[in-house]
Amino acid sequence: MNAERKLPLEGVRVVDLGVVLAGPYGSMILGGLGAEVIRVESIKYFPAMTRGPMARPPEELIRKIPPISGGYPNRKPGQRPWNRFPWFNATARNKLGMTVDLRQDSGKAIFKKLVALSDVLITNQTPGTLDKLDLGYEALKHINPRLIFLEASSFGARGPYSSYRAMGLQMEAFAGHDLLRHYPHRDVTTNTWAVTADAAGALSIALASILALHARAKTGEGQYIDVSMVENFVGLIGHIVLDYTINGRVQGTLGNRDYYAIQGCYRCKGDDRWIVMTVCSDTEFEKLCELMGRTDLVNDSRFKTAVKRYEHHNELDEIIEKWSSTKERDELVDLLWSSGLMAGPVLDDADAMANVHLRARGFFWKIYQEDTGEHFYPGSPFNFLKAKVGCRLPPVRLGEHNEQIYKHLLGYSEEQYKEFITQGHIGEEFEDSIP
Repeated sequence: MNAERKLPLEGVRVVDLGVVLAGPYGSMILGGLGAEVIRVESIKYFPAMTRGPMARPPEELIRKIPPISGGYPNRKPGQRPWNRFPWFNATARNKLGMTVDLRQDSGKAIFKKLVALSDVLITNQTPGTLDKLDLGYEALKHINPRLIFLEASSFGARGPYSSYRAMGLQMEAFAGHDLLRHYPHRDVTTNTWAVTADAAGALSIALASILALHARAKTGEGQYIDVSMVENFVGLIGHIVLDYTINGRVQGTLGNRDYYAIQGCYRCKGDDRWIVMTVCSDTEFEKLCELMGRTDLVNDSRFKTAVKRYEHHNELDEIIEKWSSTKERDELVDLLWSSGLMAGPVLDDADAMANVHLRARGFFWKIYQEDTGEHFYPGSPFNFLKAKVGCRLPPVRLGEHNEQIYKHLLGYSEEQYKEFITQGHIGEEFEDSIP
């Protein structure tokens, strides 16, 4: 029987109060697994760096800032810039969207009604933000004892640093990763925005939510989860922490190198074309020398053993790159693969889009959203044998599903709905006073 099965989290409802990247990304993962994710926002408050640098950024600003925060389609803000911000849209699919002002008593009542019908609440705002609104876990667990309340933050909700705010760059610096990932001839000030802490935090948010749902299935009880994304990230470099606590060694950056093997990033023919390659054993080194037409290197005293090769790594790098720079990148990768050597191309965005493996797996999804048009988005990192993972909903626009949620899920009447509009809860645009 080949009938398609349901996705694992179908029937689970998630309230998404996430900001910037980790929270929204974590909830999107749950949405990809089938959960109904409802993003809750307010038209009276603009979450900076979540839906853009500003609600209504001038085109001149967008053209000046880096693509990661200024890459609006065609570098234009459009009529609703907040629905066109790429950073947000990258983590906004498979979600419903509603607006409500949580600072008003009527808004709190609406939100509590939603929580009573939900399974998971995710927030990665500064700890205590919801408590100040009387919407923290202690208040909400009485409304829904089965609620899983996940509060993620940079340093955790308890401890002397709990009120400190940070983004991925600061979290990585605090965890010590910045000192491990810069190039040897540069310092940490040249590190890129390609940080791991936010993405790692998102995965921990999703995993913790799933584990809590599993526990609730056994006990019938909800729970409070305190995620410290700094502590979560330190675990990913745990072997380096252990090297210090056990051996007293403070590790520095390796750049593109390995601890013991010959490893590097080597220039190829053409404009900004590179490969990465790792050579571990004597046999692999002999194969590489044969491909380079440099069998004389096998008996060279500088490269006779793995230890010697590592001691003379810089000299070997120069020899390898003199050869690799005359070769087309993809042809060279194929040549190395066919010889059993570990190598891979360094891909830019255009290369990734054209990659035959990613295309064959259907990794990129073509998605249409009214305010952005049709574009390709990175798809799901996981697939299921008997359940189809895909884009059920495009990147959610501000307040896009207000009517559906207020009337059909929460059961408010048309008259109440109109009153909520008057009170400033419901809308699809941020208030004009917000720049």
